[in-house]
Amino acid sequence: MFYDTRSNERPLRHDPFNWITSISAKGEVNLAPYSYFNGVLSRPNLVMFSSEGFKDTVSNVQETGEFVCNLATWDLRDAMNATSAPLPHGMNEMTRAGLQPAPSRLVRPPRVAASPCALECKLITIVPLNDLDGSPLDGHVVIGRVIGVYIDDRFIRDGRLDTAAMKPIARCGYDEYAVVESVFAMTRPTA
Repeated sequence: MFYDTRSNERPLRHDPFNWITSISAKGEVNLAPYSYFNGVLSRPNLVMFSSEGFKDTVSNVQETGEFVCNLATWDLRDAMNATSAPLPHGMNEMTRAGLQPAPSRLVRPPRVAASPCALECKLITIVPLNDLDGSPLDGHVVIGRVIGVYIDDRFIRDGRLDTAAMKPIARCGYDEYAVVESVFAMTRPTA
């Protein structure tokens, strides 16, 4: 399934929302895992990731105004970890990790073909971070608008994304990760 979020069409009741693909102005593909990633807003769909240092990914996004968030899963954990190696600028982490790219529909950076979910994004802003006293930190928050969503049809059940079936992984700190294998629902209370 693929849909363009710029239209009012919403094929799923809830949109899925850390693996960032970017491309330089020269066409060099970069793939890097980011621990600090989250959805920011749902109308319109905005996501953010933060970078400690102005790394290749942030530089590429600043140059081209586009990026793709690829869901890292249990099956892709080793490849995701391989892409975290500090490679020289311009070296393709996707190729080095043995991953195949798939063309995106609305942005130039490719998505990770094996990832069951990818968000095609256009840059809204890059926010440089400051400390309490106003002095600059070596950190940047990148906010993008999700304009396209790719979901592997195998993981759509009854009009909803079956998150547990994809087995997404999450960074817990240090060298530790968690895998989502079960989910539960809670209905919001009314006033």
